[in-house]
This record gives sequence, C-alpha cells and structure tokens, in this order.
Amino acid sequence: MKRIWDRLSVDIALLTVACVWGSSYLAAKELTAVTSVPTILAWRFLIASVCLGILWLWRVRRIPGRAEMWTGILLGLTQSAVLFLETFGVAHTQASNAGLIISLTVIFTPLLDALATRRWLPPSFFVAAVISVVGVALLVTVDGFRSPSIGDFLMLGAAAVRAVHVTLLGALTANKPYSSITVTLIQALVCTLLAILLDPLGVLSSAAAFSPTAWLNIVYLGLACSVFAFLVQLWAVRRTSASRASLLMGTEPIWAVAAGIWLAGDTFGWIGALGAALIVAACFAGQRIEARARAARNNAADSLVPAAILASHVGKA
Repeated sequence: MKRIWDRLSVDIALLTVACVWGSSYLAAKELTAVTSVPTILAWRFLIASVCLGILWLWRVRRIPGRAEMWTGILLGLTQSAVLFLETFGVAHTQASNAGLIISLTVIFTPLLDALATRRWLPPSFFVAAVISVVGVALLVTVDGFRSPSIGDFLMLGAAAVRAVHVTLLGALTANKPYSSITVTLIQALVCTLLAILLDPLGVLSSAAAFSPTAWLNIVYLGLACSVFAFLVQLWAVRRTSASRASLLMGTEPIWAVAAGIWLAGDTFGWIGALGAALIVAACFAGQRIEARARAARNNAADSLVPAAILASHVGKA
C-alpha cells in the first residue's frame, strides 16, 4: 500500500508541475497587457532569485568554481532567450496556442541531439515530427485557413531555442559535480540582470503601478512556475523512471489548452482542434519512440561489454 501511495504522490507532483507550467502562458499573457516583457521577466526572476538564494544559503553555501559559474551563465543566456521569445510570443497569440506550439520542444530536442551525436532515430520518429508540423499548421486556423501570427512564429522559435537549451543543459552538466541549486540560481540571476538592463525605468515604475492582480500573476510566475516547479520536479524525477516523468510532464500543453479555454475564453475551430490533437499525439508518440530507441542503444552497448571481455580471454588463450 505504501509503495502504491509513494508512486501516486510522485505522479501527482509531476502532474502539478505540468499544470503549473501549462497555466503560466495565461498568467504571462495577462501581464503583457499592462507592462513590458522585460519588466515581467525582471520581477519574475528577481522573486525567484531571492527564494533560490535563501535555499542556496540553507542547503549549499559553497562558492561555485569557474567552470560551474560559466555553465550557469551560458545556460542563463539561453534560458533568457527562451523566455523572451515565449513571453513576446504569448502576447501575440492565444495562451492555448502558445502552450501547444512550445510542446514541439519534445520533437526538436531529440532531432538536435541526433544531429550532434549522429545517432539517427527510427523512421517512425520522423513521421511523428511531420504530423506535429501538420498539427501546428492546422492549429493556427480559427474557422478556416489563415496566415500564422507573429506570436505563433515566436513560440515556434522559442521551442527551437528551448531544445538548444535542454541539449546544452545535459551536455554541460552531465557527470559534473555541480549543484543543481547553484546552477539554477545563476541562471535566474542572469535572467534578472538582462531583463532589468533592457527596461530599467519600466521595472522601477511598475513597482507602484502594478495592480493586486498583476502582482499575483508575477508572484505566481516567480514562485510557482520557477521555484516550486523546479524543486518539485527535482524531487519527483529522483523517485521515478525518466520515461514516466517525461510522459507526465508532457501533459503541459493539455493544461495550457484547458487554462486558455476555461479562464481566457480561447476558442478553436474544428480544424484548429484537430491540429491541437495532432500536436499532442505526435509529441507523445515521438517521446515514446525516442525513449525506446535510447533504451535499445543502451542495451546494445551493455551487451557488447561481456562480448569484448570474452574475446579478450579467447585471444589470450
């Protein structure tokens, strides 16, 4: 019974993170109506930086080395690029569209990794990728075909840059004795500094101009979507399989659509609804195909080790 409850609590935690991230597009969209994108990000990550700083003092209290510092700075720059594209994009498209298009990161990241490592994915993965692209083309319709908005293009760019960020995250931190809290804190500080430099007057004037609703959205983005989501994700992924975590986290676009429809009144024509379904289905399928291909490669590599040892003994005999 305890094992079932432990697994259920992890699943609920990961679904909560996906739900929080899915709803972040609506909160960001509401804020773009009252202030600039740099101001939103400056306050969001200032709040996140303070909370992560307190956590760093409590749990880490170790000055990062040069390599760890530069890793955090580089990841902070790529994370900033993702967030600026996302927030500018959500200002010019529906929150539900934004959440769906950004989910294409699930398709872009394995493609980028395959190009970097020259380990090609099965043909079925590329079928899923094509279906996801068709889904985006259908999504950017209302009751008929129309040209995509600038927001749709910005969200597509954000998905591509996020794939680069995720790839760098793995490449730069794998097998390194870096503190996750320290690296994340440095990223948040870089995002804060860049946002303030882009609109210092806006950041200062907004402190008194924000309504209680705006402050609530800012605090939600800073605490729930940044600090809470990171900590819960870190706790949960250490207690379940990577494939299960990815599957649960992959429900983010579903929550984005739900928030957009129920809270913001977003609408889809039947063609757009078909596109949304194709995106979600293709991303799930692509994720599962990539996970199976990676597991097969790992099993093949493990099977080669005993064979090599046996061959070496035969040669000596």
